[in-house]
Amino acid sequence: MKTIIGFEIHEQLATETKLYCDSPTDYRKAPPNTNVCEVCTGMPGSKPHRVNQDAIDAAVEIALMLGCEIVKDPIYIQRKHYDYPDLPSGYQRTSLPIGKNGSLAGVGIWEVHLEEDPGKYDPQTGKVDYNRSGVPLVEIVTAPDIKSPEEARRFLRELVKVLQYTGKVRTEGGTMRTDTNISLEGGARVEIKNINSVKGAYKALKFEITRQKNLMKRGHAVKRETRAFVEAQMITRGMRTKEEAEDYRYIPDPDIPPIVITEEKIREIKEKMPETPQMKERRFIEQYGVAPQEAFTLASELELANAFEEVAKHVDPRLAARWMVRDLIRVLEYNSLSFRESTITTGQLIELLQMVAGHEITVKTGQRVIEMLVERPHSPREIVEELGLGKIKEEDVVEKAVEEAIAENEKAVKDYLSGKEEALNYVVGQVMKKTRGRADPATVLKMLKEKIGKG
Repeated sequence: MKTIIGFEIHEQLATETKLYCDSPTDYRKAPPNTNVCEVCTGMPGSKPHRVNQDAIDAAVEIALMLGCEIVKDPIYIQRKHYDYPDLPSGYQRTSLPIGKNGSLAGVGIWEVHLEEDPGKYDPQTGKVDYNRSGVPLVEIVTAPDIKSPEEARRFLRELVKVLQYTGKVRTEGGTMRTDTNISLEGGARVEIKNINSVKGAYKALKFEITRQKNLMKRGHAVKRETRAFVEAQMITRGMRTKEEAEDYRYIPDPDIPPIVITEEKIREIKEKMPETPQMKERRFIEQYGVAPQEAFTLASELELANAFEEVAKHVDPRLAARWMVRDLIRVLEYNSLSFRESTITTGQLIELLQMVAGHEITVKTGQRVIEMLVERPHSPREIVEELGLGKIKEEDVVEKAVEEAIAENEKAVKDYLSGKEEALNYVVGQVMKKTRGRADPATVLKMLKEKIGKG
């Protein structure tokens, strides 16, 4: 059964002041209703300021990063009317499109808008906090090109990367809010609201597809409606009949002059704009010769990508990519950290990989050290010396460990002698265990073959 999915994504822009006034946007730690003024609380007679220029520039950059054409005609601010306690004016100000006709990861980007955030309403207590009211949002509207929850998840992950690369959005959790429209072949279009994460979008879509299929199997029509995603239960629940555009009674806001984006402004933004993650992936493959999957992982976070390029100036780029993707990412994920959030530095990575490449330490030791870098602000060399993890250079120490491993693992030795080559790897592992990973594996292998008599 054909599935059609589209998104409307709202993300807060990282500006210092709100969209139409000078109230600060840093509302998270402020007491309720303190980061406000007469404009963002909709006081009678208050007049909005001109549109925040930093927010306009950020929206233009995001639209360009998504491959959009920038609208050159005057862009009017519209009043979108609906009745809800978090909307002090009785309408929400949203711009006409700033960018159109872009694409990302095979999904069309129909439009990019600017919009003001409403306040925060708590239906349990009936209280409203207007600290968030008026914070600039960028709204991204996709074409209905997505065919499954898995595709939706991939697209949202790519979009998050692009937004983070710009440095123009807030990186705190919960600032991105997603509405999704979904329909199954033969059914009506349903909108799902209140989705605050990529995982939430995936779960909401999985549930909603199952719900709609079950309705259709039982001979019931899927009605056109708006549903809320209840994250605690990972279900959707009916809210109201779906609004049409005319229900919002859009009118141009007479108090705000239109936005005009000049060619000069577009050139200025393009000159300062970073590479997109997708461009960086392609360049990593071509310039450094890394594998496509490694390039994809390295480009997943701007700070990680920048760290790779710095490390690659001092060690073999393919060695750097392999270690950063395999071992560094493993350690970061175990500690629930991004590279930016960790205290690991490029200097530490360079020193560690130079020690590995110069055969000063074994791969096993290198893996142990990289695990310690999360909590130890020391250099890798200091950690190796402090814990005595340097490669064993005394041949008699390695020889003793080899002889013990042979004596203790007679079955593996017999299996090897009977033609099972992989059995010797087990004995190598036992030697490495005895030497705490400090013996050179190549030396151990050579010594084993000589002593067993099949070298």
